[in-house]
Amino acid sequence: MSVPTREEVREALKDVFDPELGYNIVDLGLVYEIEIDDAVVVAVTMTLTTPGCPASDMIQSGVRQRLEDLEGVNGVNIDLVWEPPWSPQAMSPAAKEYFGVED
Repeated sequence: MSVPTREEVREALKDVFDPELGYNIVDLGLVYEIEIDDAVVVAVTMTLTTPGCPASDMIQSGVRQRLEDLEGVNGVNIDLVWEPPWSPQAMSPAAKEYFGVED
């Protein structure tokens, strides 16, 4: 059985999109941290663009489903945090270009 790396988890999370923005959560800068413990439970610390995000449940379900589909993953824990607050500056260069955000 293979154990996914943090990078493989991050790549898998690029399949999860914020439905309002139509862009993946990794490049939007919503994923803050990924930890994989000895039992191969993946813990994702993430945020949303706003605390009242109407797509919160959909995004978290997408994260859980995508990671549970990864070979070797035995569980998923999502820690939704609001500190530090998300800002457009957290986006990847490609996402900033797509949305017209300047550094």
